[in-house]
Amino acid sequence: MKRNLFMTICVVIVMALSVNQGICADQVLTMSTTTSTQASGLLDILLPAFQADTGIRVKVIAKGTGAAIRDGMDGNVDVIFVHALARENKFVQDGYGTKRYGVMHNDFVVVGPPNDPAKIRGGKDVAAALKKIAGAQAKFISRGDDSGTHTKEQDLWKETGLEMVKKSLEIVKKGKKRTINAVQPKGAKSWYLSIGQGMGKTLTFADEKRAYALTDRGTYIKYKLGNKVAIDLDIQCEGDEALANPYGVIPVNSKKHPHVKQALADQFAQWIVSAKAQGLIAGYRLLGKQLFYPDAIK
Repeated sequence: MKRNLFMTICVVIVMALSVNQGICADQVLTMSTTTSTQASGLLDILLPAFQADTGIRVKVIAKGTGAAIRDGMDGNVDVIFVHALARENKFVQDGYGTKRYGVMHNDFVVVGPPNDPAKIRGGKDVAAALKKIAGAQAKFISRGDDSGTHTKEQDLWKETGLEMVKKSLEIVKKGKKRTINAVQPKGAKSWYLSIGQGMGKTLTFADEKRAYALTDRGTYIKYKLGNKVAIDLDIQCEGDEALANPYGVIPVNSKKHPHVKQALADQFAQWIVSAKAQGLIAGYRLLGKQLFYPDAIK
């Protein structure tokens, strides 16, 4: 009798533990996001606040925007948080995402060596600046990694009116090779270097080569003011509307991938555009500089 009672208690405990583990597992949301949101430290502020409010923990996978969007298309994550507006809209139009939530924005800047060989310093017309870089055949470092920044850079080169050529680039991320298609100015082999790396490594390489690069402002601030050894690159072109850098959150559509946790993703999306989260974004500073500006609440 006692043995049967003991076995019953054990079964009840095991079942209770299993249920609790299942609940915990269900409360973990997987998000693929651009490296700039993670590297800036913003997620270290937002995600603990979200978990405190909802009990939902967010597992972050940081990579270039192109790879993050592919994670969503493949159903590998529940939500994406990226910055490539045209690609985000297509992601929703093609049924992979339910809705794009405009969260925040910052901007891109063109940085370069202090001696400014292409003479672009102080200009606000980014297409004109890039055209001068090409005309001077001054070194330019491209991320070349299918990220949101790389996508923006290609769009800006197209606006210069220069003849562009298509290139197939092989990049290696975490030991995996991938081929991406990109465009770059024709005849730029001697001065245009596509390195297939993230923003930090691109800035470091541009600094070593005394070259120009397109970067989000937040990462530039971190590497210019926050590193023990600061990069010796200056902002040479800023302020053009074409340099705007909006970020959006998109829940992955469970109609495409029934296994994704769309309810949790919807909860995250609605929370991040709430007054509380938008206030956290507006108040976040790195080295005293505001990095992001809220878009959901003005």
